[in-house]
Amino acid sequence: MASRALLQQCASGISKSSPGLSRLFSSKASDVEKKPDLAQRKNFQEMIQTPEKAKYLQALKSTITVTEEDVGYVSGVPEEHIKTRRVRIYQPAKSAMQSGTNNIHFWQMDFDTRERWENPLMGWTSSGDPMSNIKVDFATKEEAIAHCEKMGWEYYVQKPNVNQPKPRSYGSNFSWNKRTRVSTK
Repeated sequence: MASRALLQQCASGISKSSPGLSRLFSSKASDVEKKPDLAQRKNFQEMIQTPEKAKYLQALKSTITVTEEDVGYVSGVPEEHIKTRRVRIYQPAKSAMQSGTNNIHFWQMDFDTRERWENPLMGWTSSGDPMSNIKVDFATKEEAIAHCEKMGWEYYVQKPNVNQPKPRSYGSNFSWNKRTRVSTK
């Protein structure tokens, strides 16, 4: 009994000192104030912002415009790693683990290799080259060439290796001519 009275005194003391906490303890729906909607909150936030912060947030929402034709300068890679190298554009070979030709009809671009050494502890190959592991896929050769020209990279196109398999038939295994005849003795 005494604990109930103590709780009521604490609740009344809290409600007098902090009206926000009284909403937590009230059980009636009419006592609880409605939250302002999202549009009102955003308008309030825009009003209390400084002009510098508002300009900064507006700049974050807009796109970056590069005035130069050569976009490679803004890529973040040091110039000595790009300007002295050539890009190879090629069509990768079919994997030896598959017999079909699915997923091989695309073109890749990679940089020539430099600065590789063998790690003495594990025997792994290491590199200090930031462009050594970059391989970019393109749907066509023209897209890859256009990308290299846009970035200002020197490139060359490697001819794709086209395999022309000989037509074979099951009956040729049993043909009887001098060239394919094998003695059974």
